[in-house]
Amino acid sequence: MRIPRTALALATATVLCAAPVGPLVVPALAAEPAAAATAATATTPFTAARATLNSDGGYVVTWASTASTVSVTATTGASAVTGVTLGSGAGTGSLTVPAGTLPASSRWYFRLTTDTGGTLTVAERSLGLPDAKNFRDAGGYRTTDGHWVRTGVVYRSGKLSGLTAAEQKVLTDEGITLDVDLRNVSERSEDPDRIPAGVGYKVADVVSLAHGVKFHENAVATLAQALAAGLFNGSGDLGQSIGYPFMVNFVGGDYAFHDTLVGIENNSGATVLHCTAGKDRTGWATAVLLTLLGVPRATVEADFLASNTYTGDPDAVELSWLTSAFDEVTKIYGDFDTYLHRGLMLTDADIAALKAKLLV
Repeated sequence: MRIPRTALALATATVLCAAPVGPLVVPALAAEPAAAATAATATTPFTAARATLNSDGGYVVTWASTASTVSVTATTGASAVTGVTLGSGAGTGSLTVPAGTLPASSRWYFRLTTDTGGTLTVAERSLGLPDAKNFRDAGGYRTTDGHWVRTGVVYRSGKLSGLTAAEQKVLTDEGITLDVDLRNVSERSEDPDRIPAGVGYKVADVVSLAHGVKFHENAVATLAQALAAGLFNGSGDLGQSIGYPFMVNFVGGDYAFHDTLVGIENNSGATVLHCTAGKDRTGWATAVLLTLLGVPRATVEADFLASNTYTGDPDAVELSWLTSAFDEVTKIYGDFDTYLHRGLMLTDADIAALKAKLLV
């Protein structure tokens, strides 16, 4: 029996846009550009760094570097140079900041400075928003060539429809000036975003049919392969096992992820991208961005799986889903760089601009 392409498109839309609760057993119907290399020439001496907020309100800042000593300064902005001097330690070490040491702030950043002048800023990844639990920084990761993804520039989240006035102020405090919504029209209508005045709003609907019902390869084959893979891997949600490769195969998805990345590129402030739970469409969009920037695959996977912690649902995502999307990239395009250029329609200038903006 031949399945009509339109029916498959609707099935894909249902899979990708359904609220991420419970399994869906049967779905309803090239070398780095020279400009980028020039923009990020000076690598930091840090090989690892992290700031963690404890349950009592204190912080632990850890780092590893090639320096002899590292000093730590707390700031209220990602790009701030001055702040509260907290102390120093060995080139590889840690510093505990007891609760009450720092005054109240929507978010604290920790600027690490080596005795040789190298610097790196880290922060607790989660913004701690009760009504958007998966709202977190997509930065703070080291790339394979020794650069770091800036903190405080790109955030990922679930839906923003429940933000209180105080939570909206946190967005303002963090300098967020663009909200990219990956949800479908029904989700946007039922749960419209609540964002502060002055924050731009951009729709990047992953399952929009505005560009037609088109696929890069036979949709029936993709559906069958994804279903078989999900069954083989013992997936707890076959709908998502199917949905992830379709985010790569469906042409409408290309436009959505293109618009997301170009939106980040052209936005003068910080950007938040989100879907409903902030784990699937947002998970793939973030994985694409981090991979573009040169973050190792293992780190990309760890960021993806962190949704299981931040959402409070240990089964929110499965690694096999992300793997199936990357496998679809390889199957259709041969390599990730070709996917960026041919699939997502990014130019060398786009990629260079993203790296210049997001890498230190």
